[in-house]
Amino acid sequence: LDFVSIGTNDLIQYVLAVDRVDHQVAHLYDPLHPAILRLVYEVIQAANKAQAPVSVCGEMAGDIRLTRLLLGMGLTQYSMHPAQLLDVKELLLKTDFDATQKLVKRIVRGFDPDKIEEVMRELLEE
Repeated sequence: LDFVSIGTNDLIQYVLAVDRVDHQVAHLYDPLHPAILRLVYEVIQAANKAQAPVSVCGEMAGDIRLTRLLLGMGLTQYSMHPAQLLDVKELLLKTDFDATQKLVKRIVRGFDPDKIEEVMRELLEE
């Protein structure tokens, strides 16, 4: 393959069987669900190992709360709305990559949403 593009909006919706516009189940749409985190991590790792460029598009790519998470997973190409670029770039430039990778490994190995949330707070404070 020449490249990998992960479309997170549909990915989350289909993996979790949650329609984002259905008000009865939309609250279950969670980019930090352990299955989503592990899936995105494994795809990024496999693409990097195959030396295939990988990018993430969708809400996760432009969500400043998830920027370091994706970076720690090995992502270097983000596709987002131009209005989000400066905030994401600023955060990336301030990030300690080694520390971020260590925290992200703890996150993607986790299955407890509360513990994932706890480590995510550490990642945001870095």
